[in-house]
Amino acid sequence: MKKIEAIINRKNYPMIRTELDVLGIEIIDKRNLEDSKFITKSTGSRAGGTGVRSTMLAKIELAMQDKDARAVLEMISKLSGLPPNMPQKIFVFDMNEMVDGSTLEGQADMEIEHSKSPRRFVTKRNRLVPLQKRTLYKLEEMYDNNAEILETDYRIKSFADFVNYCIMKQLPSMQKQLDNPTILYEDNF
Repeated sequence: MKKIEAIINRKNYPMIRTELDVLGIEIIDKRNLEDSKFITKSTGSRAGGTGVRSTMLAKIELAMQDKDARAVLEMISKLSGLPPNMPQKIFVFDMNEMVDGSTLEGQADMEIEHSKSPRRFVTKRNRLVPLQKRTLYKLEEMYDNNAEILETDYRIKSFADFVNYCIMKQLPSMQKQLDNPTILYEDNF
């Protein structure tokens, strides 16, 4: 999931709110920024005017699925109502975990909350090659299917412990094979 924070013109909040309702995205927070007026000089003459214009700002925070983030960014950028000479920044954050406030149970990868079993490891998947992803998914599936046996018989209490156990179990045999290479001959008769 993504969390987006954006500074907008207060007057444009109703339009942005309407667009977000159409997309089905809830706003987490909206705050009026009282002490942050953006002041610009007005061009042209006004009778009795000061020649200064101010833009009252607000900050909005919202959370959405990754697939909706690009559409929300484009909509906020278009409807922010900020003057062209004001630098417009929209901040986007990755959300890795959600914790239920009453039970304090966390859910790690919120993108796959609709799948059969929630994934536990929080490694950035874009940093892994497909074979590594497949291997971790298979290990995780094996851990989920055998969690009780692993805990009682092997004292493995977490997925990370299970991965470490698998690695440490294979290292001695791998080292033995590397130290004593075996040559296999094929029958070419």
